[in-house]
Amino acid sequence: MGSMAQALRFPIRFSSGNGILFRGLLISPSNSFVELDEESIPVRLGWAFSAQIPRRLVARAGPGRPPRIPLTAGAHGWNGRWLVNGSPHGIVAIALTEPVRAFVAGFPVKLRHLAVSLEDPDAFLAALGAPPA
Repeated sequence: MGSMAQALRFPIRFSSGNGILFRGLLISPSNSFVELDEESIPVRLGWAFSAQIPRRLVARAGPGRPPRIPLTAGAHGWNGRWLVNGSPHGIVAIALTEPVRAFVAGFPVKLRHLAVSLEDPDAFLAALGAPPA
């Protein structure tokens, strides 16, 4: 893969209803994204979730399954598996070779597997160039 001059930004997808709800919680689309540069994958859902994933730790990535509970939105998970979403659509799943530290509402958590809803999941996966899930 060629050199990236600057980070690519992929907005987190919000359904219209969740967009309104999240703005009320001071989580806007402008501060909810996944970025991709040569070294890392920063992830943010406003103040609710943040992680800095080293690209070298990506074991596999691909389309993810929609949440089991369709109206679920936000940052939720347990035991290293986290879903960060504003929509049940456009889910991308990223598995890591080892856990990294992430933060949920400022509290540190372990992240081994991330599922995130993106506006353009195909473009993110193509830019990442990770082994398929």
